[in-house]
Amino acid sequence: MEPLTLHFLGTGGGRHTMCTQRRKTAGIRLEHGKTQIHIDPGPGALVHSIYAGLTPMKLDGVIVTHCHPDHYTDAEVLVEAMTGGTTKKRGVLAAAKSVLRGGDDLDPSISRYHQRLAGRVEELVPDSKFKIDEIDFKALRAVHGDGDAVIIRFDVPGVGSLAYTSDTEAYPGLGDSLKGCRLIALGTMWPRGSPLIGHMCTDDALRVIEEAKPGCAVTTHFGLKILNMDPDEEAKWLEEQSGIPVVAAVDGMTVTLGEAITVRGPRKLDEPRVIQA
Repeated sequence: MEPLTLHFLGTGGGRHTMCTQRRKTAGIRLEHGKTQIHIDPGPGALVHSIYAGLTPMKLDGVIVTHCHPDHYTDAEVLVEAMTGGTTKKRGVLAAAKSVLRGGDDLDPSISRYHQRLAGRVEELVPDSKFKIDEIDFKALRAVHGDGDAVIIRFDVPGVGSLAYTSDTEAYPGLGDSLKGCRLIALGTMWPRGSPLIGHMCTDDALRVIEEAKPGCAVTTHFGLKILNMDPDEEAKWLEEQSGIPVVAAVDGMTVTLGEAITVRGPRKLDEPRVIQA
């Protein structure tokens, strides 16, 4: 089995965390064999990829779930890197309709010039499907301030199904659409008792976990309010309530899915957690 690794380069979300950089907003790098894909490259994605030893020049795909700056600001420079400094028409740019064409009161966040650089452009709308190398992706409906926002579910040969909710409310049926996943990365902006329109708090995350029943869940994309309350305590509560392993992501954490799921912290002395799922 070729393992898949998720590099949580940034675990912050929302404008206040983005502007203070209390948590980085660099997004997630997916690595499977020679395939490398960057999901939601917000501010710092370029710099923190390089610091992590993940050169943007090796990217095969860039995915942007919606047109808010904590998700898209470094997308153009990553496209330039993916295309060898604009010397080769290669790679996949997959992005929500608002990112590519604008929508409501949002202008496009990736220029027509940069869209033309990619080898292929995929416009993401609910139920659209696309492929990057051996990985199959599907966009699911999100309920967010950007009406074109999407959730990403993907299937990796020999590894299984995973999902990343990005920013969304926990609408009826969301958990059902995520059933069968070994791992779900849940954008969990606020803590228990703090509902937030267009996002999930910890109570919402619990409902999704209980409905979807994944092998494990990772909470991420934290706003200041949950950071002040301690995401680790919120994740512990989620695990106690659901009976499903839950990990609160930290900047620089990696999650590797092979025969088991191995979570490693950013420091060499961090004890890895191995989850049989």
